[in-house]
Order: sequence, then structure tokens, then C-alpha cells
Amino acid sequence: MTHRNSQSSPAKTIGIDLGDRVSAVSIRNADGDIIERGKLSMTKDACWRFFANHPGARVVYEVGTQSPWLTWLLRDMGHETIVANPWRLKLISQSLTKSDTKDADLLSEFGHLKPSMLSPITHRGPENHATRTVLSARSALVGVRTRLINCVRGLMKSMGERAPVSSAASFHKKLWIPDSLRPALAPLREQIKSISEQIKAYDKLIETMGKELHPETKRLRQVCGVGPVTALTFACVIEDPHRFQKSRDVGAYLGLMPRMRQSGNSDPQLSITKAGDRALRTLLVQCAQYALGPFGKDCDLRRFGLRLVERGGKSAKKRAVIAVARKMAVLLHALWVSGEDYEPLRHNHHAKQVS
Repeated sequence: MTHRNSQSSPAKTIGIDLGDRVSAVSIRNADGDIIERGKLSMTKDACWRFFANHPGARVVYEVGTQSPWLTWLLRDMGHETIVANPWRLKLISQSLTKSDTKDADLLSEFGHLKPSMLSPITHRGPENHATRTVLSARSALVGVRTRLINCVRGLMKSMGERAPVSSAASFHKKLWIPDSLRPALAPLREQIKSISEQIKAYDKLIETMGKELHPETKRLRQVCGVGPVTALTFACVIEDPHRFQKSRDVGAYLGLMPRMRQSGNSDPQLSITKAGDRALRTLLVQCAQYALGPFGKDCDLRRFGLRLVERGGKSAKKRAVIAVARKMAVLLHALWVSGEDYEPLRHNHHAKQVS
């Protein structure tokens, strides 16, 4: 997130190599010379006192766990902030003489000479970030439940038994435990039951948050396979749909576009970039899998994906899922911006009108 005019040269450029408790700091003057190095305690009070002594500075640091609250603090203090994209900082991460002080020096140097090379990212506002914490907490519980269920299945299989085929939500209800395994598996079943109830509570909260905080999610959920979790995640990640000039840009923003390594006559087919928000990309892929699966409804997205599958070839189904996920991201953005209702078979309808 860049505030104020990043083209003008500030009086000071401060590079911070963010740490868990203490961060390394490098300060340059308007001429680009290092005038101070030091350490900064990563508490709100300590950061406020430090940056109050450097008004109007340009502050550069990598995205990380601590970067959101630091961005909000610096923004309120009137500083210019540049949150560097780690994908563009391999000079730092792959350095053979890496240290916190040198990393801070490089960040301040980039921030002074060429801020655009850092591909600055935009942090969400505090309210939006708070919504994401609910989604992240739910995701963490889903991951724990999945691991516990897999553990139960593996332990039963080792004893010649089989766990029931069921959804994760109903697994604890259908699970029958033999007497010989009851001491080991009964506590796990109770844990799975408790986690499922907590996930259900999160689902109700997410449903409410979508209605009250992000009414656009109602329109997004019209698309086949998109539920309240995906819709709310999409709304939080995109935040402002008008910052994209074209809906097609959203696919690249979420890392769903193929990588390119063209050289001469060589133009290999590569995997997607996987840039952007991992959680949303994963959810869109899951939605695409549902849309192409046996329970998916007939729509343009499904027809498009099935045509790709029919072409055959290596990993045809996998490529089709990614393509549908990318197309779904573009569609969700277009619906959000236009305010139109979703037409599942819009292309088919238009083809009939033309004929």
C-alpha cells in the first residue's frame, strides 16, 4: 500500500526487516546515504515513538504477519508506506550473505531508488482484515478436522477395519468404533464432533457477516458452486472491484494464469503462477471442481470446462479445473461491477437470439 506521492523524493527512506519481536532498521537521507541503523521493538507504542521522530518518511518493508497493523499505524501518522512483494525480492531471500541489517539496507535502497521494482501490495483495512480472521480461523479448524479424520481412517485400516464413507460434517455420526479401538478412537471422535460444531457456528457467523457487511456476496453466490465462504473471501480479497481496469485482470491477480518462459523457439506449457491470495485461489479451484463434478448444474462454466476435458491430453481434467476457476474469478468480478444478475446459460441464450 503506497500513500502520498511515491514519485517525489522523501526527506528520509526507512527500510525495515520485520522480525517477530525486534526488527532491523536502516535509514537513508534524501541523497540516499545511510545515516542510521538500529533495532526496533515490534510493539505499537515503540513503533509510534520511533516514527514520531521521523515525520514524513517513506517506510519500506516486506509483507508479513506484522505488516498489516504496522501499515495502519504508519498511515495514521502520515507516513508513506511501501509493502514490498516478496516475489520481487529474491535478491534478499537468496543472498549468500544474508543478515537482518543487510536486508534492511536493501529495502531502504530499493525504496529510495526504485520503489516500483518492489511491486507494492495493498493491505486491507482493519475492518476487512477482521473479517478475514474469521475466515482464516474457520479454515484452520477445517484443516484440523481433516487431519483427525484421516488419522482415524488410517488407524482403523491398520487393524483391518474401515471407516464409513461420509462427508466430514457427518463423519462423527456415522463412525462405528470396534471395542478393541475404542480407547484410542473414542476421544478422537469427540474432538471431531466438537470441531464440526464449531465450524457450523463459524458458518452461521460468515452467513451473517456476508449479509450485513458485504451485501454483494448475495449476487456472487448465484454462480454455481460459490457458497458463503467463497463469496465473502472474494469480497474481502478484492475489496475494491474498481481497482481492476478489466475483469480479466483478476485471474492473473489471483495467480490462476500460466507462467511464461518463452525463449527463441521454445514456449513450454507451464503451471500457473500461484501469485496472490492462496486461500481464495484454493476456494475457487474447489468451486470449479464442484461445477465440473456430478452435482454441478448446467451452465456456461460447466460446458466450457467439459469441452476442455473432452479434448483429452495429459492432465486435461486438471487444466480444465484451473481454467474454470480462472473464468469463475473473472465472472464474479464482472457481476460485482455490473450489478447484473447471473445468467447460467448466457452464451447459449445469446446464440439463440443471433440465430
